[in-house]
Amino acid sequence: MKWLWVLLVVFILGLQYRLWVGENSLAELWGVKKKLEEQQSINSELQARNDALKAEVSDLKQGLDAIEERARSELGMIKENETFYQLIEPHGEAKQ
Repeated sequence: MKWLWVLLVVFILGLQYRLWVGENSLAELWGVKKKLEEQQSINSELQARNDALKAEVSDLKQGLDAIEERARSELGMIKENETFYQLIEPHGEAKQ
């Protein structure tokens, strides 16, 4: 009868080992869930960026206002018969 108890304890410990440490264990499951949450967060950020880029492309395809705004801000272009004023702060002053 004593060997039956020993066999039962060994069997239970073997199952517990597989549950907590072995292949497809709870620790591995928790790690996969954490990676899944991180990837979903990254995907949502990338989806927001893609949506913003799609809106910008659509805006550039449809109207000249967006192209003009981009030319002014990024390339420093001005319209014909327009005067460009550049304000330069003295060297010692800082922006507030």
